[in-house]
Amino acid sequence: MTSQEPPLNLESLRLERGESELRYLRARRRRRLGLALIVPLVLGVALWWLFTGSLWGPQVQVAPVVKMYPAQAVTLLNASGYVVAQRKASVSSKSTGRLNYLGVEEGSRVKKGEIIGRLENEDLMAVRDRAAANLKAAQASLGQYEAELTDARLNFQRQKRLVAQDLVARQDFDSAEARYRIAQAAVANQQAGIRSAAAALDEAQTAVEYSLIRAPFDGVVLTKNAEVGEVVAPFGAAANARAAVATMADMSSLMVEADVAESNINLVSLGQPCEVILDALPGVRFPGRVHMIVPTADRTKATIMVKVAFDTLDPRILPEMSARVAFLSRPLGPDESQPRLAVSPRALFHKNGQTMAFVLIDNRVQAVPVTAGPALGDLVEVLGGLKEGDRVVLQPPAGLKDRDRVQVREL
Repeated sequence: MTSQEPPLNLESLRLERGESELRYLRARRRRRLGLALIVPLVLGVALWWLFTGSLWGPQVQVAPVVKMYPAQAVTLLNASGYVVAQRKASVSSKSTGRLNYLGVEEGSRVKKGEIIGRLENEDLMAVRDRAAANLKAAQASLGQYEAELTDARLNFQRQKRLVAQDLVARQDFDSAEARYRIAQAAVANQQAGIRSAAAALDEAQTAVEYSLIRAPFDGVVLTKNAEVGEVVAPFGAAANARAAVATMADMSSLMVEADVAESNINLVSLGQPCEVILDALPGVRFPGRVHMIVPTADRTKATIMVKVAFDTLDPRILPEMSARVAFLSRPLGPDESQPRLAVSPRALFHKNGQTMAFVLIDNRVQAVPVTAGPALGDLVEVLGGLKEGDRVVLQPPAGLKDRDRVQVREL
């Protein structure tokens, strides 16, 4: 006999909802209701900003306010080159010997004829002193011969008068005349000996002078190429000998040698005003002029060398400095040496009789009054209202107002 199972009670399977579950359901319904209200509101605000242009604003182009030199507005051509001394020498000795004195170093300023070095020359000085002594001895002997000549001349004249009166024998007269001729020859011979001794002294002095190394002109020592104790020789002919003791340049002869393309040489003329900018001194501009157009071309580079002289030399200008040259259409005035603020004329507009410009600040524009000056090439000088680095709107669109938001369109 099988026992029957009791019938299934479905009510007993129902789970009772707790208080926490009820709170969760009520919070979820509130969030859904909030989202249903916020989303349309956000969409409406976004559409309103979009259609009124306040969200993005119109697209505009901007340009910076820059500083420029007046020379840039009258520049016909630019070229690059280097500062070169037109008078430059590698100073060497005139004879071979060991260097025992060197009185200069890099940067030393020397005068023409100043002794900057000396070779060992004790033997040469001894020869010079001997030649000087021989000259003095010859000059002293000349006095003796001249005294004998005077005596012989007086005796000859006396014998000549007496023989004319037949008071002396003819033989005595002939002896007086011969003695006089011999005295004349002795004096002439001694004078020749003096000249020979003087020439020997000059030769010895020249040999001593060859051992002295002198500056050929006023200038500055650029490099020192030898040291005391080294052997130096002209042209470095001797083995292991230095050919030059020092290299020097005349700083008053500095010019810029610039390479100008053959196709642009027609823009350059003698005496043309220029402005020189040195890479070592970018904030300084040096006025100059075209000194020479070298009458030959470099076929490898298709350029012609132009030498530009400085109107005023500056001690900061050094040989071999790299330089840029601006060839100008006219000379610059005394008030055109300083940079000036400039802006594109497309950024300026007139409103209520006043010149204005829109300055970009954090994607919004601010209308500012501008005091404009004369034209500087393609730009306009700014006398007031703007400062260097300001970004201004070019060709502001119609309807653009102060504090409007804009989009910057890249050029």
